[in-house]
Amino acid sequence: MAGRLLVRGMVAGILAACLAFLFARIFGEPQVNLAIAFESARDAAAGEAPEPELVSRTVQASFGLLTASIMCGAAYGGIFATAFSVAYGRIGRLSPRALSVLLAGLGFIVFALIPDLKYPPNPPAVGNGATIGLRTTVYFEMIALSVGAGAIAVLLCALLIRKLGQWNGILASIALFIAVIAVAQWRLPDINEVPTDFPAVVLWRFRESSIGMQAVLWTTLGLVFGPMAERVLSSSLGRTPRRSH
Repeated sequence: MAGRLLVRGMVAGILAACLAFLFARIFGEPQVNLAIAFESARDAAAGEAPEPELVSRTVQASFGLLTASIMCGAAYGGIFATAFSVAYGRIGRLSPRALSVLLAGLGFIVFALIPDLKYPPNPPAVGNGATIGLRTTVYFEMIALSVGAGAIAVLLCALLIRKLGQWNGILASIALFIAVIAVAQWRLPDINEVPTDFPAVVLWRFRESSIGMQAVLWTTLGLVFGPMAERVLSSSLGRTPRRSH
């Protein structure tokens, strides 16, 4: 059964990635083009020759972006299906569809929202090439801390519910998660390399499109995988899986 869920998770992830790709093409790529134009104009004003284009923008914005999206979507879908297999039957009396949506929401918060609040993505012309190693390191550190804080909060949630009651236990778990994230974001270094003359609207819209792409990916993954998992579980157990109300 786990293998069948894994395959369906990857299929759902690829479908989610295709929709995220369309969102990025419509809302993200125009901002990338504006940022590249800004960078080119700045280099020309400084008398610097443009850097050679190893991969054309046409390929980057079409097949390149689609290929990267599908690969990430398949990986996310596989991880998502594995997490679903572990969580099913262990988090309350949730139906497969409800659990899928819940896990997708948690995945969006942990893997996208929390890291991007501390280290939001930047378009071309923003960032110093000499600090790319540092920026990559602290970004993945933020993801790891976010995942760890989420895991701790989920593991302690059941204990807190038994001690404090359902409502208070859930609130205490959320408060613990927020506190750990707040401390982590306070301790990690700030990175601000946005040029003072970079268009604020382009930067803001690029970051909006980036988080929107993640929202489309995780929302589609949660909504598509749920019915798939429900059919697998129904056929494996020989009955209709329990539904939450």
